[in-house]
Amino acid sequence: MDTNILLESGTNELEILEFTVGNNHYGINVAKIREILPYTKATPVPNSDPRVEGIFMPRDEIITSINLAKVLNMPPSSDEKNDLYVVTYFNHTNAAFHVHSVAGIIRVSWADILKPDATINAQGNGVATGIVKINGRLIIMLDFEKIIADISPATSLKVTDIEALGERERSALPILIAEDSPLLSQLIQDCLKKAGYQNLIVNMDGQEAWEKLSGYVQDGSLDAKVKLVITDIEMPRMDGHHLTKLIKTSSKTSHLPVIIFSSMISDDMKRKGEALGADAQITKPEIATLVNEIDRLILK
Repeated sequence: MDTNILLESGTNELEILEFTVGNNHYGINVAKIREILPYTKATPVPNSDPRVEGIFMPRDEIITSINLAKVLNMPPSSDEKNDLYVVTYFNHTNAAFHVHSVAGIIRVSWADILKPDATINAQGNGVATGIVKINGRLIIMLDFEKIIADISPATSLKVTDIEALGERERSALPILIAEDSPLLSQLIQDCLKKAGYQNLIVNMDGQEAWEKLSGYVQDGSLDAKVKLVITDIEMPRMDGHHLTKLIKTSSKTSHLPVIIFSSMISDDMKRKGEALGADAQITKPEIATLVNEIDRLILK
C-alpha cells in the first residue's frame, strides 16, 4: 500500500488505517505501515510471549506476528482465511499485527482525536492513545509502541545507556517536553534527571505545550522559562510536527532548539522534520543520543 502521505508538513493532520478486531474498530497511523498482507499461519516460536503467534517470511526477512485479539483480550477470529496482517515499522522494528478486517483509510485532524481519560488507561496500563468518531463509529487509536514494548522491553527506551554516560553535572536549564504517553513521559523524565537535567516542564500533547510557550511569550518570561523543546510526533489535539512549525515560524519562539523524539523517524519523516526546522530528530529508543543532542544544543 502507498504510505507516502501528507506531502505538506505540519498540517496537524494524519491518515488512519481503520481496521477491526471482533466487532470493534481500531486505528493506526498510516505512516507506521509498511504493507498489508493476507493472513497466513505463522511458525510458532518455543517459549515466546502468548501474544506472539510466531514468525513468517513474506520475502527475505523474518517478521514477528502479534495476535491483536490476544493483546486486547478479545475472542479469536471466526474466519481466519479472510484475516490480514498489518505490517509495521517503527523504533527500528518490523512487526505484523494480525487483524480481522480492514475498513479503509481516513484523513483526520489531530485536533479531532480525543485523549482517553484515566478510566480507559488506568495506571498507564491501557493501550488506547486516542479516540475519534467517524460517521457514527468510534475508532480507538492503539498504542502500538506500548504493545511491542510490553512483549519485548528491549525495544523501549534504553535506560541503561544513561548509566553508561557516567557522572554528570546537575543542570537547571529548563527543558519543555511534549509527550502523550504517561509511561514514556515518565521514562524520559527519569532518564533526563539521571543525565543531570532536572528542570523539566512536562506537557501531555502539542496543544498544551504551545499554550504554555505562548503564555511565556505574553508575560515576557520565555527565555528564562524554556531553553529547549523535546516533542513526540503522534499526539492528540496537536502533533509534534505542527508544534515544531508553530515554534519555528514565530519570531518570538523560532530561536528555541526543537528536538523531535519519536518512534517514527523514517527517512520520509526526517525530511518533513528538517523542512519544519527541527534541530535534531532521534528515534525513541536512543535516549543517550537524545541527551547528547541536548548537550550540543543548549550547552554550546
